Amino acid sequence: MERTFAMIKPDGVKRGLTAEVLARIIKKGYRIVGLKQMVIPREVAEKHYGEHQGKPFFDGLVEFITSGPVVAIALEGEGVIAGWRKMMGATNPANAEVGTIRGDYATFVGENVTHGSDSPESAERELGLFFKSEELL
Repeated sequence: MERTFAMIKPDGVKRGLTAEVLARIIKKGYRIVGLKQMVIPREVAEKHYGEHQGKPFFDGLVEFITSGPVVAIALEGEGVIAGWRKMMGATNPANAEVGTIRGDYATFVGENVTHGSDSPESAERELGLFFKSEELL
């Protein structure tokens, strides 16, 4: 059984897409083992996007992700890392297929509704940033 970190970003929360995203996760059959709404502290956002530090878009990423509430989600299931990323669709909504979350709801690459870990290593790191072990079922 694999675990991953997923997030509904500030644009998705602001636009009222939380229930839709959660419904898609549940209908897919993934188990939600952690769930909370929060405003990400700047220092956590900087760690979350640490691999992009020093790049020209880093500050914009941090500003956006801390601009309002997000929904942090810990998911569990067979192949959940790749499966969740497929459900989200391409990072750039212009390239995302219809039927994916980003293809259906994202407006542009800077506000693309959701996030998902891209590997087992990043899933473990990101889950540790957003959840204490006792918060995961």
